[in-house]
Amino acid sequence: MLKPTGKVVGIIKRSWRPFCGMLNVAQIKESTRHLFTPADRRIPRIRIETRQAATLAGQRIMVAIDGWPKHSRYPNGHFVRSLGSAGEKDTEQEVLLLEHDVPHQAFSQAVLSFLPKMPWAITPEDMVRREDLRNLTVCSVDPPGCTDIDDALHCRELENGNLEVGVHIADVSHFIRPGNALDKEAANRGTTVYLCGKRIDMVPELLSSNLCSLRSNVERLAFSCIWEMNHKAEILKTRFTKSVINSKASLTYAEAQMRIDDTSMNDDITNSLRGLNKLAKILKKQRIEKGALTLSSLEVRFHIDSETHDPIDLQTKELMETNSMVEEFMLLANISVAQKIYDEFPDCAMLRKHPPPPPSNYDILLKAAKSKEVEIHTDSAKALADSLDVAKVDGFPYFNTLLRILATRCMMQAVYFCSGMDSDFHHYGLASPIYTHFTSPIRRYADIIVHRLLAVAIGADSTYPDLMDKHKQSALSNNLNYRHKMSQYAQRASVAFHTQLFFKSRGILNEEGFVLFVRKNAIIVLIPKFGLEGTVFFDTKDKAAPNLVFDEEVPSLKVEEHTFCIFDKVKVTISLDASNVQHQKIRMALIEPVIPGVSVPAPDVGPQAKKPKLDR
Repeated sequence: MLKPTGKVVGIIKRSWRPFCGMLNVAQIKESTRHLFTPADRRIPRIRIETRQAATLAGQRIMVAIDGWPKHSRYPNGHFVRSLGSAGEKDTEQEVLLLEHDVPHQAFSQAVLSFLPKMPWAITPEDMVRREDLRNLTVCSVDPPGCTDIDDALHCRELENGNLEVGVHIADVSHFIRPGNALDKEAANRGTTVYLCGKRIDMVPELLSSNLCSLRSNVERLAFSCIWEMNHKAEILKTRFTKSVINSKASLTYAEAQMRIDDTSMNDDITNSLRGLNKLAKILKKQRIEKGALTLSSLEVRFHIDSETHDPIDLQTKELMETNSMVEEFMLLANISVAQKIYDEFPDCAMLRKHPPPPPSNYDILLKAAKSKEVEIHTDSAKALADSLDVAKVDGFPYFNTLLRILATRCMMQAVYFCSGMDSDFHHYGLASPIYTHFTSPIRRYADIIVHRLLAVAIGADSTYPDLMDKHKQSALSNNLNYRHKMSQYAQRASVAFHTQLFFKSRGILNEEGFVLFVRKNAIIVLIPKFGLEGTVFFDTKDKAAPNLVFDEEVPSLKVEEHTFCIFDKVKVTISLDASNVQHQKIRMALIEPVIPGVSVPAPDVGPQAKKPKLDR
């Protein structure tokens, strides 16, 4: 098949930035010219001049490119600064943030000057155009340790027998006014970035963990989306209002679940949660009937030692009914708000869409399912969701989860866009014709814009020129999409680094896993226990290569006399290869099935040292 090709004829502007990496000290004594190896393998090595080479060896440093002489193999650059010793947690975290272009410097005085003066209290002026909902039994449900509480919920029965359900979202746009330094900083950061054990806030802590956080037993400003529903979860009326609330409880998912399940509890908060949970189940069923996808990806959580801050345990996250309960109402609020702002401002609403994957994306999923004689239909989200629901293999309960993990890999990225610049609004994964983000304004800037649009739509706040400018909105969407993507990559890199730290102190472990992909010379194995993926290579430099036959159609890989297919169960060793300080890797080697000359003997895994106390 011929593919269109092109030729670079000129470079208008170099996208050179300072790069993180390490110095390769020249072997020649007294030499001041050395090569620098960037952490990003796509970047060539850079030649720099420095007299501090002896000091900088073993450090992570930053280097900037100055130019690339025509006949030189390497570009020339200069040393910018040292980031600290390679391998140390703080240094590696700094490298990770810099390499993913995550703004993480302390907030400037100019930004902080726009924060409200403490002690802060709600004034009579704040109450103008605001409903007093302090009497409602509102509560929040979040992960343990959450301090930036964006959302709270309530449910009560009305005199007419219907139910009133409210989603109350922190009114961040009350504190962040358009165009000031605080607003510009939040717009540039775009999102809060959650790393393992560290959070890089989009807005200063006074707002994120205090004045905007909907903590219990304090008065807080909110933006409320309130529905009247019947007991079949059908929406009869929707209204939006700025409000003031007083949350009666900040619960974790587990605490909320316990209340719902404990029949001896019948207080207002518990009854509200039970009402919400009942409706959420109906809403979820309706959504899935419309073709919304339930995909799977393994999320891990580390238990961190309270003194050393090193990971001492690694588990995949368990989801409860209450996770789903909160999610359903957040989705419903986002859809309701999306429709409202689009109806009012068809040209400049900030929406979020999820494009359908091109059919070729599904090739691997279809081939993998076919290998187990399971049929998957991909002509629509509904067809995919339905066929995933019935996909099972006798005696292999984990098959469906693996299939959903593969389906997740086929998906496109969801993106923000401006309604006046696009005509296709559909959200494929949620099977919704329109969608936006309204429910997390403490940690996402898109939601702040949506709050401003909604406030103008209901006459609760004034507009400003940039809000109604579709070109400005579109440019803003592009930055938010970029920041969002980089934050996801940074989070993955943080999990990878903490996973390496975890295995560093473990020696060699042996675990069971499943083949997720087969390649020409390797299999990619998923270890469900750790939510970890690794590659088992069969043509390593230190061994004679076995006989390999790769069949792309099945897909399968024959190694000597054994054939590997997707979903096969294997046993592997897991260890950390720290030979390259800059690019440490989790290595896997095959134990079972036993292939002479290829598999390795199972290591003796001694009794683990007594676990230090967990910092939950």
